[in-house]
Amino acid sequence: MTNKLRGTLYIGVTNDLVRRVYEHKSGLQDGFTKKYKLKTLVYFECYEGVHFAIQRDENLKHWSKEWKIILIEKMNPEWADLYPQLI
Repeated sequence: MTNKLRGTLYIGVTNDLVRRVYEHKSGLQDGFTKKYKLKTLVYFECYEGVHFAIQRDENLKHWSKEWKIILIEKMNPEWADLYPQLI
């Protein structure tokens, strides 16, 4: 999630991406995403098991912001909101 092109980034894990993005967009959850108005889904990955998803989440959180931007731009160079594709 982000607030603008190359802006603040949020990484997280969920078992229901549509619900979770809706919560972020609606400001239903207090915390980091609400504070920084992160409402645009620009990247996501799907995993079969939660264990793999959590490991990937932990790894990505140690990456530099520039590496995360490169990863996003490989899949989504325009930083388009991907949420409409999910619903």
